[in-house]
Amino acid sequence: MDALHQLEIIWILFVQGLGDWLYAVLNTASMLGTEDFYMIFMPSIYWCFDAVFGLRLGVMLLLSNGVNAAFKLVFHSPRPYWMNTQVKALASETSFGLPSGHAQHAASIWGLMASFVRSGWLKAGLVALIFLIGFSRIYLGVHYVSDVLVGWLIGSLLLLIFLRAEKPIRTWLAARSLREMLALSLATSVVLAALVLIPAATLGSWQTPAAWEEYALAAYPGNEIDPTNIDGAFTLSGTWLGFLAGAAWLYHRQGGFNADGTPGQRLLRYVVGLAGVFVFWFVLGRILPRSEDALGYALRYFRYALVGFWISALAPLLFERLGLVNDIRKKISPLSSGNNPL
Repeated sequence: MDALHQLEIIWILFVQGLGDWLYAVLNTASMLGTEDFYMIFMPSIYWCFDAVFGLRLGVMLLLSNGVNAAFKLVFHSPRPYWMNTQVKALASETSFGLPSGHAQHAASIWGLMASFVRSGWLKAGLVALIFLIGFSRIYLGVHYVSDVLVGWLIGSLLLLIFLRAEKPIRTWLAARSLREMLALSLATSVVLAALVLIPAATLGSWQTPAAWEEYALAAYPGNEIDPTNIDGAFTLSGTWLGFLAGAAWLYHRQGGFNADGTPGQRLLRYVVGLAGVFVFWFVLGRILPRSEDALGYALRYFRYALVGFWISALAPLLFERLGLVNDIRKKISPLSSGNNPL
């Protein structure tokens, strides 16, 4: 792998040598592949455009996140600027490099969007975006070419599996009781956490090489790398539990959520919804301990479960109470086939 990385360094230096004028374009493309962006983008689809499709995007985001975190720990591979001082670190990351999360999430999430839209031009644009997001990570110096290629491959495989399995799983879930759905949400949440925690445990006494830390700090002073951190396992599994349990509860309570409405209603929903996310995520995060121990991890799991439940269930109920939905009698089931969003 070291020999391959040395060859890839040559390509990274060539790409970075194309000029600083590319930074604004590729940094913007990179931001469209961040988990923070997806966490803002996904609720907007669910609340404001198509609740069924928003639910699918949310499930895909969380699945892709878990798979990526697991593979990163399995491979525990460095990033280019951790290994070579010639590579300009135009961004910084604290996790392992292989596979690229940006490339994988782009292929799975934007790929899912491309599979549902009708417009050929929009499909082509989304495919171009998937390429740009992956390419941007090479230009920014945070990924090797192999990281990006493997990320695209895993994301594409996830997308294919999702598209093939979705219909039979949806049909099976439609016949389940609320208690069964809630139990399944909890069980799969534990599986998702284990997906990350097991490979982390297999690292045992492995230590981050001092050279990686030294080069990373030299490139980005003050931003220490922490590639074996397991906080994400509890963030991910908690959000999964809350999001799916909330969707199941809303489905059994009233048949789902209808995201139709006027432009003003949709905008207000988004503002109110994000305000709730801020309260559960940021405010509670400041109040509750964030220690790296059993209590801290349990509270993180609980807090993100609240965030997920707010997004899928509590916020839609509040929208209806506030009169931000045109026809609250017309529900759209999350287990229906849904409509193409565009």
